[in-house]
Amino acid sequence: MKGAAWHPQRRSALGRVLNLRSLAWLRVEWHVLAMALSLLAIGLVFVRHMDLADVNFNRDEVHFASHLRKVGLTLPFLFLALLVRPRWLRRNTWVLYGIAIALLLLVPVIGEERNHARRWIRLPLPGFDLQPSELAKLGLILALARVLYTSRMKTLGEWVRPGLLALLPMALVALQPDLGTALTIVPVTLGMFYLAGASARRLVAIVLLAGLVGLGAWKLELVRGYQLQRVKTWVAAMDNDALIEGRNGPAFHTYMGRVSVGNGGWFGTGLGQGVANEAGHLPERDSDSIFAVVAEEAGFVGTGAIVLLYTSLIAALMISASAIRERFTRLVVGGIALYFGAHFFINVGVNLGLLPMTGLTLPLFSTGGSSLLVSFLALGLALGLAAQQEPTLDQDAFRD
Repeated sequence: MKGAAWHPQRRSALGRVLNLRSLAWLRVEWHVLAMALSLLAIGLVFVRHMDLADVNFNRDEVHFASHLRKVGLTLPFLFLALLVRPRWLRRNTWVLYGIAIALLLLVPVIGEERNHARRWIRLPLPGFDLQPSELAKLGLILALARVLYTSRMKTLGEWVRPGLLALLPMALVALQPDLGTALTIVPVTLGMFYLAGASARRLVAIVLLAGLVGLGAWKLELVRGYQLQRVKTWVAAMDNDALIEGRNGPAFHTYMGRVSVGNGGWFGTGLGQGVANEAGHLPERDSDSIFAVVAEEAGFVGTGAIVLLYTSLIAALMISASAIRERFTRLVVGGIALYFGAHFFINVGVNLGLLPMTGLTLPLFSTGGSSLLVSFLALGLALGLAAQQEPTLDQDAFRD
């Protein structure tokens, strides 16, 4: 009897999604995984000492056990994403992007409001709430790779579709409101345009135009009140006297961050022994402001080593992307490198006072279940896609 179910080449439903048997494990770039897990481990050490400081000073703000539980829940997704087949991912990109957009649309309906923003969907898991805006970034990277897979961005018409794909999640996230997260989409999108072949001159023109629009919106006070206040505080904080004067008002977060960074010196104060942990005044010290804690407790030398590790991870992902011939896969891996790069440079820039205050985690380092989930998914996809590199007949496969 020769039934289709007995065909030796027919894969199971799971086998069509995941490469369970023939993944070239020797081609996996284990040094990239080692750097990422090293950053995760270092972050765990800092969060652990934040928890210990809270216990010593009778506070209940940072919970290492909760963070460790989230790592345990999300880390398996790294290895699951590592096995995803490139061809399946390319065919189902629109489904994944649609799911990400649907979750963003659900936020105003069933989302939970915190600090005057509705960004989270409560899940039936202890201490784990989903932030759809994080998933939307990964969904957008996949969607842009799918569109740019057949586009070289040579004509203005080829900019419309990918531009609209990026503007939709940006608008939905900005309405939550979460302007900081929405703005992280910009460098990722423009970077992927460049990787796809867009003219650097056009990209610079877009950045300058966006800057002028932003400046105009600020001058005309067309942005939300708290957003306008953050920009004004950032501009005023360039003057040390103004920063000190506003330390008990709108510049409180900025001031405490600067104090922590400046207190680190060359070799730091030691784990858990900085002002940020002992006084506990620095807001979001385990998430958005964790780099300031690192700068204080590890000092210039230790922080420099961590910055080098981060930039090496981002560079390694970009190098991995450049070696891939298949265009869709190359764009996805390059987009993931841009994702980590955008988060890293914006988070560090905010903590150093180089950018206006905005809430953004440091991937693999900060607490936050959604950030960990997307970081692991993105990293797993980058490693797995680069290792598999399924054969393709697109013209990029034949380039020198």
